[in-house]
Amino acid sequence: MFESRLSGNNFFEAILEDGTGRSIKVLNTQFKSGGCINNALKLITTEGEYFLKWQTGIPDDMFQKETKGLKLLSNTNSIKIPKVIAYGELEGKHYLLMENIESDPPANNYWEEFGMALAIMHRDNTSENYGLDHDNYIGRLPQSNDEYENWIDFFIQQRLEIQLKLAMENRLVSHDFVSRYRRFYNLLPDLLPVDRPALLHGDMWSGNVIVGVDGQVCLIDPAVYYGHREIEIAFTQMFGGFGHEFYSAYQATYALDPGFEKRVEIYNIYPHMVHVNLFGTSYLNGVESVLKRYL
Repeated sequence: MFESRLSGNNFFEAILEDGTGRSIKVLNTQFKSGGCINNALKLITTEGEYFLKWQTGIPDDMFQKETKGLKLLSNTNSIKIPKVIAYGELEGKHYLLMENIESDPPANNYWEEFGMALAIMHRDNTSENYGLDHDNYIGRLPQSNDEYENWIDFFIQQRLEIQLKLAMENRLVSHDFVSRYRRFYNLLPDLLPVDRPALLHGDMWSGNVIVGVDGQVCLIDPAVYYGHREIEIAFTQMFGGFGHEFYSAYQATYALDPGFEKRVEIYNIYPHMVHVNLFGTSYLNGVESVLKRYL
């Protein structure tokens, strides 16, 4: 078992020095949520507060890719994104050091402002192709972003098929499921509309949306790529959805094509399959319901 020469505040102070180049004393720490795979703390120091995530046994580039995604989103100047101070590795522990975001109660116009801001981000940040110039992660799973000119091809090959193959490798799906799942690909050109690539957060569920000090939205833990913006709005409905004002404001700012609500379950095959591969076969029910509806 790995045993660090550093423990307690000494470990955190070593990370602060490694990340900032300065000697900073930690006065106190408070545990915070770091998602399903990371340890996370608020560091209260002589130079203010920091947010720290760290973990062992994760890919060497996971926090590097998260940093790139956060910077891509931040550069749009659309929605508050935490500032990354440093990422690195110290004695076998990978870390990501960021500004600490303290939450205030949501502003009265919280959902409206969020919906409008996301619509503007999707509208004003585009690319020639779907995908990205580098791969990244969704949760702890690798996310391939090979670039395609066609959204349907990208959605099938880079999202649906990769998750299917992973589930097959892990023996989570039957031969019958695989056959029906792949037959569904043939229907997608007639079911999904065309739109230009938009910069997406990529993992837009409520756990990755926090309220900042000003009562406005702040986004964390992205899995960015350029994709059809409908998949982002569909993703928000995976676990109960956002406030109805969010969807109204988004539509008023950058309307989706008619019939979007019927397409939500199709787009959400991808996050359902991600959850199958992360957490088990109970999430296959969401995929099966779509396959049975169309096949």
